Amino acid sequence: MADTTARVLRLLSLLQAHREWPGPELAERLEVSPRTLRRDIDRLRELGYPVHATTGPAGGYRLEAGAAMPPLLLDDEEAVAIAVGLRTAASGSVTGIEETSVRALAKLEQVLPSRLRRRVNTLQTQTVAVRGRQPTVDPGTLTLLAQASRDRERLRFGYRRRDGTQTARLVEPYRLASTGRRWYLVAWDTDRRDWRTFRVDRLTSPLATGMRFGPREPPPGYVEESVVAPFSRYRAVVTVHAPLVVVAERFSGPGWVLEALDERSCLLRTGGDSLEWLVFSVGLLGLDFTVHEPPELVDHIRVLIARLQASTEPPLRQ
Repeated sequence: MADTTARVLRLLSLLQAHREWPGPELAERLEVSPRTLRRDIDRLRELGYPVHATTGPAGGYRLEAGAAMPPLLLDDEEAVAIAVGLRTAASGSVTGIEETSVRALAKLEQVLPSRLRRRVNTLQTQTVAVRGRQPTVDPGTLTLLAQASRDRERLRFGYRRRDGTQTARLVEPYRLASTGRRWYLVAWDTDRRDWRTFRVDRLTSPLATGMRFGPREPPPGYVEESVVAPFSRYRAVVTVHAPLVVVAERFSGPGWVLEALDERSCLLRTGGDSLEWLVFSVGLLGLDFTVHEPPELVDHIRVLIARLQASTEPPLRQ
């Protein structure tokens, strides 16, 4: 009985991790016969999990949406990621989801083992949220984009460009990317036949078309470059006088592009909407660096240095 239960839980985990599994591949993963697999599928259905089966040479199984929300099976890393994400959402990063996130977080943390709760608390307390007046996005839009990316389903939507003009787009979504302040959709634009990155808050009326497409990968580094370049007010180019591996361990993210220059230095490309943010993020490395671009950042650092030096002068005697 214990072996059967463990196998069914493993089956549930596989079905939740992938949209659709061919029957033979699923049986091979579980090391069971097709007949045993069918029995385990029936057990999941009895527990309320809507597992749909397709027949024929390309037949298989997939977990579909049902009338009720069945229990989810999460591993340790997934549970920690969801808890941290809910805490972030509860702080107001996504429109209209704050209260719901608090309720979901309370339910999740109630059943988290103490060792995982400590990991969540550590991640949250050691993370500084830098807030600004950035546009938020609808959670339903994020869900639609994420599902279309997962299922390789083409999307139609209206898009407002930076100059205010409206365009109609048909894309093959690849990934959602977040800088912590804004959300972006990376996709293959079928009309322009090239990769594009779209700010999610500028999308209107996104619609999943039902049309599937084959796998497609953007050029290496495209996601990072596309998020940094088009939508940041300032783009910074900095030489960091330390090996690339050292810099990558100190700080990295979707808005950071690193390139090794030699064994002792690397080139950093990043972006930001304010000079203060760029000074803070680069200075946080705790390493020597030389700023090449933009000129405004160089001037801002010089003014800041003078201000800091003046703050350390001895007070005037009365």
